[in-house]
Amino acid sequence: MKIVVLTKHVPQAIGEVSFGPDLTVDRSAVRCRLQDADEYAVEQAARIACRRLDVQVTALTMGPSGASAALRTALARGADEGVHILDDALHGCDAPATSLVLAAACRRLGFDVVLCGTASTDSAMSVIPAMLAERLGVPALCRCDTLRTDEDLLHATRDDGAGVGTENLTAAMPAVVSVTDRSGEPRYPRFEAIADARQKLVRTWSLADLGIETTHVGLAAAATKVGKVTRAETPPATATVTEDPQTAAVRIADFLTQQQFL
Repeated sequence: MKIVVLTKHVPQAIGEVSFGPDLTVDRSAVRCRLQDADEYAVEQAARIACRRLDVQVTALTMGPSGASAALRTALARGADEGVHILDDALHGCDAPATSLVLAAACRRLGFDVVLCGTASTDSAMSVIPAMLAERLGVPALCRCDTLRTDEDLLHATRDDGAGVGTENLTAAMPAVVSVTDRSGEPRYPRFEAIADARQKLVRTWSLADLGIETTHVGLAAAATKVGKVTRAETPPATATVTEDPQTAAVRIADFLTQQQFL
């Protein structure tokens, strides 16, 4: 059984984000780490490997040279090997381009399950799992709170979003699965595992290795360019309402509507 875990390196702290000359995010200039959401995906891959025989877990990432730190963390947490997609043309690529490259890498690796977190820490778009499944032509189980395998089937549950209960999901492998922070607390790696991770294989692939041309419409033409960056205004922390109850109720309703809570 082959499991591919998607990993992404993100700035260690909010506010450490910097921008390059073209106003795209420059991760090479800040300290980065494996994002929290992907730690849960790596944990689920490790748990599956403990329950089944002949499981190969590959951690996959794309980005600048610093992205290898996310791979090393995944290797210390149970992944068997890592693959780093490193190419200058990837700078500034958007979600469609990212899914294009990741899909090509998954095809080259071969997979039964592609595991990932629900959303990246920096963009929080939650679109990569579904886009990746569409490109690979396999089912997608998104935002799963629990996950288990049964022969060639995947069984998952998730909150239905309406506060009523849970949904039970089943898909045949191969499939793409994204897991939430309710799927199982990631275990901290032992010192021996951290030391062993330095000896595990990490392969570096370029876009040429994946058969993708840099002039492909999904990359160079689709790269996102930020035209302007402005700091959002900080709203007042509190608001005091002193009118009569009826007027106060109208003011509160207007405020909640303005903030898109209603």
